[in-house]
Amino acid sequence: MIRLFRSKIYIAIALMLSVLLAGTLGYHFIAELSWLNAIYMTIITVTTVGFNEVGPLETEGKIFTIFLIISSVFIFAYAISVITEYLFSKNQLQLLKTKKVKKMINNLSNHVIICGYGRNGMQAVERLKAYKKPFVVIERDKDIIEKYEVDVLFVEGDANEDETLLTAGVKDAQYLIVTLPDDADNLFVVLSARQLNKQLFIISRASQVTSQHKLKLAGADSVIMPDKIGGDHMASLVVIPDLITFMDKLSTEGENTTNLEEVAIEDFADQMVCNSLRDLDLRRKTGCTIIGYIEPDGNYIINPEADLPLEPNSKVIVLGRPEQIKKLNEMFHIN
Repeated sequence: MIRLFRSKIYIAIALMLSVLLAGTLGYHFIAELSWLNAIYMTIITVTTVGFNEVGPLETEGKIFTIFLIISSVFIFAYAISVITEYLFSKNQLQLLKTKKVKKMINNLSNHVIICGYGRNGMQAVERLKAYKKPFVVIERDKDIIEKYEVDVLFVEGDANEDETLLTAGVKDAQYLIVTLPDDADNLFVVLSARQLNKQLFIISRASQVTSQHKLKLAGADSVIMPDKIGGDHMASLVVIPDLITFMDKLSTEGENTTNLEEVAIEDFADQMVCNSLRDLDLRRKTGCTIIGYIEPDGNYIINPEADLPLEPNSKVIVLGRPEQIKKLNEMFHIN
């Protein structure tokens, strides 16, 4: 709708310029005025300011002036109505859009809040979209919001402000990903979010090594240094290239391409008796292999034994081809 109004505005501007051009040409050739006087006469005529004529007008000039006044009145009235309607509609649409976004956010729970839609923020969004995880992005750059708002749920504002975090539903969120370019801003967001939601799992970006400890003290559960990860990855391609290439093949892009899956024991326990990994028998049922076990306290066990007893609130990490992972999800109704 906004584009339609913009096209109308372009038409109105073109009509006004046409009137000015026609008036100038008419007074120059019909009334034989100089170019400057022709422009002056056109301006005072279409604006109806009531100034005196710059020179006597013959019959042709007077008739031309009559038609110029009538046409300019209608064209300028049309232009004013289009601009007014555009401004009014734009404000109304913005208001309706804000209400719609607020309603959608109010219906979310256990969602992810991403602060900043830069390079890291965009990568996080793509991954969350692939896994169909609900999320909200806080961004203060209007140009970015207008460019990507079709596919992303945005909250316009500064993530450093409590009101913005509350608008994004921080009290009902499960995760917060802070990807602002400045470590000081990230630190302030982490502090604010931790005060608003004690149970929130906060992941923050850091540029400087010295910022890691400060972010942890502020309440971040995990601190990521993208530059360090990128450098480690490139160096590993030199030292152990085949292994790194193989790890890259373990895609975790989305539900139809993933090779790894993290599954809570409760997802199995609701449908079968499982006291140990052997009871799950995932290899025979789905083709997937259990390569890791996460204990309730967060301790990781790599390549666990088949007789390892399963505890409540623990998880298993399984490896398989995409079709095997899909079969696993369908068999045990894993979201």
